[in-house]
Amino acid sequence: MWIAGSLATLLHDAVMNPAEVVKQRMQMYNSPHHSALRCVRDVWRTEGVGAFYRSYTTQLTMNIPFQSIHFITYEFLQEQINPRRGYNPQSHILAGGLAGAIAAAATTPLDVCKTLLNTQENVALSLANVSGHLSGMANAFRTVYQLNGISGYFKGMQARVIYQMPSTAISWSVYEFFKYFLTKHQIENRTPY
Repeated sequence: MWIAGSLATLLHDAVMNPAEVVKQRMQMYNSPHHSALRCVRDVWRTEGVGAFYRSYTTQLTMNIPFQSIHFITYEFLQEQINPRRGYNPQSHILAGGLAGAIAAAATTPLDVCKTLLNTQENVALSLANVSGHLSGMANAFRTVYQLNGISGYFKGMQARVIYQMPSTAISWSVYEFFKYFLTKHQIENRTPY
């Protein structure tokens, strides 16, 4: 199960990392990109395919702790508020939302570094006296600290938590509903021996 989850994360992030790069570059203030396809073409032409994967290891490094914190917290909260582990939509929504919020808050520093690697913000890089392209998580961590100190690692944390809370609450409640529905359906359709 752990190996399957790890492989799924590796493949998911390999596909989604370029999409994240494009999204973040289009969200930058004064972004020169006016469409996703044009952004892909411009980044490919000026920086090469490596620009789409500059933050890949950071993405993986962020997703592993995020998912670990998320699942452990969800299971812990379920034990506290739903010890019988029955189908209880309110407990699934509450535990899922809180688990996502805690995981998002804890991994915000990694997300900040990933964003810096993906966007290569010229203003930030020039303020930090970085010439060329920033690469690697260690360099991103040093640059964020150099620019804003410890507080720089937590920029956007509130928005990240607000985004993740409903997302994980919905995911867990849908998962638990289908688990309940399918299990109940299987039990009802069993034939006596």
